[in-house]
Amino acid sequence: MIEEVLPQIFRIEIPLPNNPLKALNAYLIKGNKRNLLIDTGFNQPECRAAMDAAINEAAISMATTDILLTHAHSDHSGLVHHLATPTSRVFCDAYAAKYFEADQSQRWRNFNEMIAQSGLGDVRLSDHPGYTYATEPVENVHIIKDGDTISVGKFNLRCISTPGHAPDHICLFEPERKILFSGDHILGSITPNNTIWVSPWTITRDLLGEYLHSLDKIARLEIEITLPGHREIIRDCYRRIRELKDHHQQRLIEIINVLGQKKMNGAQIAAKMQWRMRNRTWEEFPVTQKIFATGEALSHLTHLVFQKVLVKELFDGIVYYARPETCLIDYPRSNRKDLD
Repeated sequence: MIEEVLPQIFRIEIPLPNNPLKALNAYLIKGNKRNLLIDTGFNQPECRAAMDAAINEAAISMATTDILLTHAHSDHSGLVHHLATPTSRVFCDAYAAKYFEADQSQRWRNFNEMIAQSGLGDVRLSDHPGYTYATEPVENVHIIKDGDTISVGKFNLRCISTPGHAPDHICLFEPERKILFSGDHILGSITPNNTIWVSPWTITRDLLGEYLHSLDKIARLEIEITLPGHREIIRDCYRRIRELKDHHQQRLIEIINVLGQKKMNGAQIAAKMQWRMRNRTWEEFPVTQKIFATGEALSHLTHLVFQKVLVKELFDGIVYYARPETCLIDYPRSNRKDLD
């Protein structure tokens, strides 16, 4: 489905089959000589058919259309290899550019270690839709940086680096018309998933902390309408930012309460947190949702470690978390590694 949401700006709804997100909002901005497509959908037949139909309905040529990817997640980038032509520029952050140049084994080299250290257990790489429906390697990639401008017709779009939901996330802001393309940084009725992308033991970035900082960065802009990557258009971005910050504050409090005076790993904590999976116990969660929930728990746990509220410990390949005042189990020295 294609809908003109603002003059010369069209929302393309790309279905995401068997996914709780339901659909992706791709956006087409029509220009005089060149167009810009923002995000693509999964590398999946249903997504491809919907995008091809929308391009045909919009009566554009991909030869004169560039593509901007707000971040590397496959629901936003999966079709880029199919859509890009030799004359299409593919805009993305430097982190994403390295991701798109690599093959699948390199892109996901940290996944198994992250899962093992989380305590989640027997999870296969193929259980993650981001792996299953990812793009093939992409050429003609143009790296964009914070503050760069992309001009399309009458629109001058400022690139704003907003890491957190993904290490490479980019928003676009049109200051004259006060339009924000928020990707997955700010969503309306659902909360963007915040996870980690490397092993919880070796991680050096506080992505939740970066996300909260990125929200503050967007809050300083003068915005009238926000066009997100999923679900409904947002009319009051500032209220939604406050809600998202409150949500994460409550999540941090919840995790501290779940932990209590115990020592727990990421999956154990995720299993005791409150999720929107109604009438389902943790054991009944689909594996994919366990991955996302555990990743969410790990991003909050990592933030609390960076804030020195918690400490972490590696034992038998699994990372455990506890309050500093809690006596950690006295494991044999050969198996235990403490992080200050």
